[in-house]
Amino acid sequence: MNRAQVEDSYRRLQERFCEAVETVDGSSAFGSDAWERPGGGGGLTRILSGEGHIEKAAVNVSAVEGATPAGLSERMAVEGSEFYATGVSIIVHPRNPHAPTFHANLRFFETDTGSAWFGGGADLTPYYLYEDDARHFHRVLKQACDAHDVADYRAWKKACDEYFYLPHRKEARGVGGLFFDHLTDRLEEVWAFQTDLGERLIEAYIPILERRIEVPYGKAETIWQEIRRGRYAEFNLVWDLGTRFGLETSGRVESILASLPSRARWVYDHHPEPHSPEATLLDMVTSQPRDWV
Repeated sequence: MNRAQVEDSYRRLQERFCEAVETVDGSSAFGSDAWERPGGGGGLTRILSGEGHIEKAAVNVSAVEGATPAGLSERMAVEGSEFYATGVSIIVHPRNPHAPTFHANLRFFETDTGSAWFGGGADLTPYYLYEDDARHFHRVLKQACDAHDVADYRAWKKACDEYFYLPHRKEARGVGGLFFDHLTDRLEEVWAFQTDLGERLIEAYIPILERRIEVPYGKAETIWQEIRRGRYAEFNLVWDLGTRFGLETSGRVESILASLPSRARWVYDHHPEPHSPEATLLDMVTSQPRDWV
């Protein structure tokens, strides 16, 4: 395993996932925007935004290198004067409020000190709670972990619940998934796991998308979706380490912020009607994390 092989695997995943989303959308195609980073490297940003079932999707690959910026956050645990980082990030914001938002990220990092590690994960953010969707999503992720000794579904689910959390709201972002970072041991085996996980992301999400995009909805459901998207934006802009890393390494801002939804809203002191489907979702994200499998 070397950095070129890892980067190539991310590019192949980008192509496959874009094809799957285009098939579901039914009317739009991803655009391609290749970019270069002044300090070294670059990437390919692919965005779908149209009038079909998908309001916005971004599937981005980057491979950047160069001098480690002096201001890089200590929380990223970056050591060394030179770094290389490659990764693929996926975000899908469906138009139908009954279809959940999906996010995944796989990444690899190296420094000139000889240290290297993998990280990544995937999570699901519903606006209306369908428990069978959450169970399906977690079941596929657990199957990927169970097939590899280096993976730990229970620990990484817990890490995901803790990471994708808005402490200022005391709310989880959604139903969670997996989150792992700084995996430095047995890198060949970790890469095999990460490759397998990438292969299973379509299975984890696309069937959920397909069965929710035709559910009837109206203006009230769209307003609720946009309120919850506001929470999504808050997390990405305030707490997400990937956003911070991209900005601190002089990454391409348009690509870094491509994960944000096209439309969101903030309603002052909003509370859903008691016992409503919206209240059910809010109760779930403000309660203790659930075991879905």
